Amino acid sequence: MATKTSTKAKSRKTEVAKTNKEHVSTPLNSYLQNEINRLAEIHDVSSSVLTEFAHFVIKNHKNKDFSEKSVKVKPLTLTQIKAAICKQFSVQNTTELKKSGAFKMATDGMDNLNLSVKEGWEKLYRKFVGILPGEENQQGYGCINGINIFNYFKPWLVFDLEPQLATKQDIKNAYHRLSKTYHPDVPETGDAAIFDYLTIMYKSISAEA
Repeated sequence: MATKTSTKAKSRKTEVAKTNKEHVSTPLNSYLQNEINRLAEIHDVSSSVLTEFAHFVIKNHKNKDFSEKSVKVKPLTLTQIKAAICKQFSVQNTTELKKSGAFKMATDGMDNLNLSVKEGWEKLYRKFVGILPGEENQQGYGCINGINIFNYFKPWLVFDLEPQLATKQDIKNAYHRLSKTYHPDVPETGDAAIFDYLTIMYKSISAEA
């Protein structure tokens, strides 16, 4: 019995050593590692645990037991987008919308707003209605907490804060946390364009708090 236990323990040690070796040989990219460090700091957990989990997911994402069928999100039609925007401004149709004083004031300063194409209406939807179907939990350049900051001005979501509960200090802490990654002086991850947007968001919600 003792021999069996010893054999199992030895096998487990070998497996762990092999896994650790694989982790060392396949380092995570800087974006993912920064996200791991950020989450570890926020939730007070070990970054090594999150790193190990990330390697586990990457290793098994192609296995049928771990993969999920991709769900295609049907985009809104132009008619649906226009209807949502009209509802937001309490008008019946786009003719009334374009005559609306509230709409003119709200869109004043929006550069290159072309309402002859769907992209122009999508821009309005993002600004005044909400997140377009299929654009939730976005990843890639300019995306923080699932939000593309170049398309959406959603500071509370980007800063991962509750507007009803967050204090000025909470906002400041969140801004400083993101600055550690995106400030232009930070090697590898610093980005002036992203940092400028974060600063605008910080000033905006600081004034609200």
